[in-house]
This record gives sequence, structure tokens and C-alpha cells, in this order.
Amino acid sequence: MNRAWYTANAASFAAADALAILGALAGASQFPDEPTQKSAWAFEITHLQALALALPGAHILMEFSIPRMGRRADAIIVANGLIFVLEYKVGEKDFPRHALEQAHGYGLDLKNFHLTSHDKAIIPLLIATEAPAQQIGLGFWAPDKVHTPIRCSPGDVLPTIRQMLASGDAPGFDAIEWAAGAYRPTPTIVEAAEALFRGHDVAEISRSEAGAENLTLTAAAIKSVIARMKAGGGKAICFVTGVPGAGKTLAGLNIACGRMARDIGEDATFLSGNGPLVDVLREALKRDVRARKGIASTADPDGRHLAARSPDKFVQNVHHFRDEYIDQAQVPSEHVVVFDEAQRAWDKKQTADFMRKKRGQAGFDQSEPAFLLSVMDRHPDWCVVVCLVGEGQEINRGEAGIAEWIRALQSDLPDWEIHLPPHLLGDDSSLDAGLRWHLGNRVKTPEPALHLAVSLRSFRAETVSAHVAALLGDDAARARATRPAANDFPILRTRNLAAARSWLRDNRRAGERAGLLASSNALRLKPEGIYVKADIDVCNWFLNTMDDVRSSNSLEDAATEFAVQGLELDWTCVAWDLNLRRKPAWEAREFRGTRWQAIHDDPGSLGRADYVRNAYRVLLTRARQGMVIFIPPGDPADATRPPADYDAIDAWLAACGIPTLPVRRDDGAGIRR
Repeated sequence: MNRAWYTANAASFAAADALAILGALAGASQFPDEPTQKSAWAFEITHLQALALALPGAHILMEFSIPRMGRRADAIIVANGLIFVLEYKVGEKDFPRHALEQAHGYGLDLKNFHLTSHDKAIIPLLIATEAPAQQIGLGFWAPDKVHTPIRCSPGDVLPTIRQMLASGDAPGFDAIEWAAGAYRPTPTIVEAAEALFRGHDVAEISRSEAGAENLTLTAAAIKSVIARMKAGGGKAICFVTGVPGAGKTLAGLNIACGRMARDIGEDATFLSGNGPLVDVLREALKRDVRARKGIASTADPDGRHLAARSPDKFVQNVHHFRDEYIDQAQVPSEHVVVFDEAQRAWDKKQTADFMRKKRGQAGFDQSEPAFLLSVMDRHPDWCVVVCLVGEGQEINRGEAGIAEWIRALQSDLPDWEIHLPPHLLGDDSSLDAGLRWHLGNRVKTPEPALHLAVSLRSFRAETVSAHVAALLGDDAARARATRPAANDFPILRTRNLAAARSWLRDNRRAGERAGLLASSNALRLKPEGIYVKADIDVCNWFLNTMDDVRSSNSLEDAATEFAVQGLELDWTCVAWDLNLRRKPAWEAREFRGTRWQAIHDDPGSLGRADYVRNAYRVLLTRARQGMVIFIPPGDPADATRPPADYDAIDAWLAACGIPTLPVRRDDGAGIRR
């Protein structure tokens, strides 16, 4: 594909007719020609042609695609082994933070997701065309060779480029081959939802190596089941499993969004019992629609989606869906429903208690999976249910896991087709022998494509989930073997919360997000200034910019496993409390009143101790780029915070190969080193 709308070597660019370049840009655009855009292009062409005359060995690309961000860089200059990303703000005198982060984000996006940029040095330049001359000087090179954005007036650009070229010795490369390199983005779930809602396909916003190829295969397998059920009639359920961050939610959003664009009579929706996830996705989609004016343009290929859809229809709370269909006579309009985090659906006791106390349904006697499946079974012709299952991620009482869905199918829906990945039938499955026997007699052919085994969240390292699994087990050797390389995905530990905050601030760049995380029962973090019982507004926490104190980036409020499951951050600090301690193996506890109490569950069943461990599994797998684990020092004068117990956790993390975060002199002391 042509990533740039216009590209030429410096000599050709300088000699080209400016109107011809302008015409090429206008012809490549899918949007109506706006006078402001034409004026901006005219300025950029004139400026770039002057630069081309002075940089004879360079190559210039205008309107270079940055797919994950859904934007285009105004221009890129490749010269002597360096990549300069130019972002023009025509008519502007200042350099606001959002513009600097935009330019920086382009550079980071190239570095992380454009294969031929992985080893290149990238310098973002923000050019305010009405700004006075700036002081020219080199800024800061990050370890990944992405420079901090440089503020420039138009006259500063050439001296800045020359100074950067003179100070470096990067090997040269072919600009055409570089531009043609594969682009393998890994969007956040919010970015993915926005792109899918606009009408893009999952293949356009996902990496194409092993993990994302599996994601595409998963979508294809489910689409095949849907097509067959719709054509011939019948009902089917598909279980999609995967490691944390493997893209289960992305796959579900893609299926639901893709079916919404189909003929009337099919319809689809994405359901989740995860209230924070629903709230954040809905709010993000609404903000995106508002930012795009919410107006469908005939020249905008995404316009029909914005015009015809409602974020509230695309993403729904599963409990609201359940309540809507209490009346047995109601048949849902949706023929395809995707249940996200299906392992968190409630068992019969939890559902019956809720329906009796909150909905006045005294005789309700079904589990949530059984009822939801019975609702879909009301369709006289066909339907498909897709269950996205995060195994080992049940984090609250009454969450029944995948077994409850199988039991509902076994007792009430013998005619439904069941599609699932092979490992659910194996001896190491979370299902008991009786359920595995039932599935073995009912499932014709297990489908490997329905398991997503590679984490896409941690795009720099694919062993994070395996490392966390070993760390939360008792296998220090495996934890050491699976710990990602420090350059790819740093995992560190510290006893100093100020040092952890400094590390997050130092690593967070451009539009990336950082945040504090803690278990919902980590009540003795309160003396450290982390109070997990304080309510946070998840939409503001996940979506607002860093200058808002409610934002995750302010590092003031900690989110618990209930707020972050299904979502992600780039950089995290996980604060560890004594509700999960080493004595000498892991011991789950809960804080009640004034003391810790051990949790004792019946062996062989999912209980409160499992929820505690799973909570830490969720927290430890939220980061996309790196994580620091904070273990408090404790207080010998406080019986609820004995230093020896915290020391034992720190010692275990050290045994798992997690190095200590160096403490800077300014961490907690107010002195900048």
C-alpha cells in the first residue's frame, strides 16, 4: 500500500510543480476539499520544497499514514539514517501540550508498530508557523531512540535537522523500502472500539504475526458458524478462551460491530457484566463521535456507521439485557450476542438473591448463564451466542466460571451446537470430568482457532501472562525463565512508592497512560496513601488527559481489579498488600475490622481464596509496556503491617527474577539528582 499521499526524493520534490503536488494530495483524500486544508498544504509544500533544496540526499513523504492513531503525519523527511516526523500547526503561535503529544505519538507509533522503524532513530518536530524563532538545541533521546518533540518555527526546521544530522552517525537506509515496511498496530481496547465503530475491520487494526493471525482465524471461525446458522436455521454457542490480553474483547467487539452493519433481521450486540468496561467504552465512543462532529459525510466511508449506530446499542450491560427479557413473551431483536468475560456470569444462588432483592422476582431459580441462554432460545429460527472466557479471572463471589454455561447447555438446551477449543476437553481443563465427558459426546470437532494463546496487550513481550502465572504459583524458576527482557517489557519492584510514581512519570510519553492499581481488599495500603475504598469515576480515570487530577496519569487514585478488568494501561504500578502473602506458599486473607483473617474454602471448588489470587492476576496483566510492583516497607508498630510479611513478598519477587527499581535522590526527598 502507499502509506504517503505524495512521496519523492529531495531533488524531484524541489523541482516539482507545487500545484501538481497539491492536486495529488487532494486527489488522494477521501474528504471534501476544505479551504483551510488547501491553505495548510500550500504552506507545507512551499516550506518542504525549500528544505528539499537544502537536503539533496533526503526523501520526503507527505500525509504519511499512522493507522493505529487513525491520523496522518503531515510530512516525514528521511535523511542520513534519521527519520524526522513533521507536524505543522498552520497559523499557530504556541506549542500546546496536546500538539506536542500528537507529534510525539506519531514517532512512538512508528517505533512500536512499523516493523522497519523498530531500529531507527526518530525525531518529531512540531512546527507552529506563526511562532517566533526558538532556541535550537538537542533534547532528550529515549532508550528506544525516539527523541522528545522539538519546538520549531518554520525558520528553525533546517538548522535543527542539520544539527541532528551532524550529531549522529546512524546508518543510511532506503526510504522507499522503509516506508513499505509492514505496519502491525496493537491498539488499546478503547482505540479498537473506536476504530471498529467507525467501520474498520479487525484485520486493519491488528498485528499480522502469530497472535493477531490467530485473532483473525477466531473471527473467521465464528463468522462461519453464524453464516451456517442463519442460512439453515439452528442455534449455536461458541466459547472463545485466551490468556490475559490476547484479544478476546477485541474479537468480540469485531464480531458484534460487523454484524450490526448487516441486513435487518440479524442484528448483534456486545454484552458485558463488567460495568466499568461498558461505561468506559460507551463514553469513549460518544466522545469520538462528538470529536468527529457526529455528521455522516458522503465522502466519509465511515459515515454510515456513525449515522446508523448508537454506542449504547453497540455495547450493553448484560444485567440490563437480562432485566429487559424477564417477560417470557419477549423475543430479543439480536440474533448474535457476544458475552464478554462470560466466566464472571453469576451462579444460581447469586442470581436468585439479586433478582429477589433488587427486582422483586421471588421465584427466580436460574443461574445467569441459564437464563441468558433461555432468552436467546426464544428465537424460532436461529441465533448464535459467543462467550468470551478469561480462564482464571473470576474475581468476585458468585462468579460461576465456564462450568455454569456448560451445565445450562447440558440440562436445558440439548439441541444447541457447541463450539470450543480443544484444551477445554483435556485433563488439565478447569471443567470437571462429568462436564468433559458430556462435551466429548456432544462436540463434533474442537476448534483450535477458538483459543487465543498469545498476548497482544503487552506488544513488546508475549510472555508476561506466563510470567505472572508462574509468579502467582510456586515456580520461581519458571517465573525467571518467562520474565520478559528488560528492554522489551521492564518489570521492577520497589519499597518506595515515590520512586514508583517517578518511574511511571519518566516512562509515560505522549498519549500513553499510567496508573496505580491495587486489590479491592488491600485495606492496609491506606497508611501509604492508597485507599482502595475511595470511589473513582472510571471514565475520567481512563479517558481524561494528564492535567486532570481525576485521570489515571495524575497517579493520585488507585483502581482495583473491578475497575480495570478488560481494560489496560501502558505503564502500571501494582501495590501489593498482605491479603496475598507468602507463608511460605501463597496465603489469601481478608481484612475485617482491625485484623487480617485467613480465608478457608472447601477444597476443589472456586472460592474466596481463588478470587484474591485472580485479582492479582488481573492487576499484574494490565500493562502494555511495563510495570513496577510496590511492596510497602511495613511498620513494626502496626500489627496489621508487619515488615517481615512484606519482606517475604519482596524476597519471592526477587526469587522470580524481578530486579529492584533504583531509588533516585529526589524520590521522597524533594531533591532532583
